[in-house]
Amino acid sequence: MTRLKRLLSVIVLVLVLLTTFGAGWIVGTTGMGSTIDPATLPERERQFAERMKAVALVGVFTVDGRTDRTPQPDRYDISSIDKVGEDRWRFNMRMRHGNMDVTLPVTVPVRWVEDTPMVMLTDLSIPTLGTFTARVFFYEDRYAGTWQHGSQIGGHMYGRIEPSYRR
Repeated sequence: MTRLKRLLSVIVLVLVLLTTFGAGWIVGTTGMGSTIDPATLPERERQFAERMKAVALVGVFTVDGRTDRTPQPDRYDISSIDKVGEDRWRFNMRMRHGNMDVTLPVTVPVRWVEDTPMVMLTDLSIPTLGTFTARVFFYEDRYAGTWQHGSQIGGHMYGRIEPSYRR
């Protein structure tokens, strides 16, 4: 009986440790709940965070191989962005393009080329939307880049960064 109790105690301890590790991994990967104080950010990062408050990325996207089709409207309403790790930023946003309309926080890597921030994600799985790869840069009041949804469809996206007016 004592061995059984000891074995059960070890199993419970292992389950608690795995749950704690799993929860920590999810929070660390998604950036949920944690943010870096904007006052401690370098100037270019503070300006980027400020620039991306209450804005909309309003533009179009193309689909490779469909030259007979005009670019389709694309819209991302961004309420704010928060730095949540070394090169990870959480975009609190609503995405609208095609027949998709979803609101969620998305945590992505952002890298800098001098004064230009660029989202660089590879095979990021977004729940209910699928797996995406993208390179999108932001400069002054414009954005542009490439996107890939899974392995079969991709293209370009570009447009303007405008003050957001909730619709």
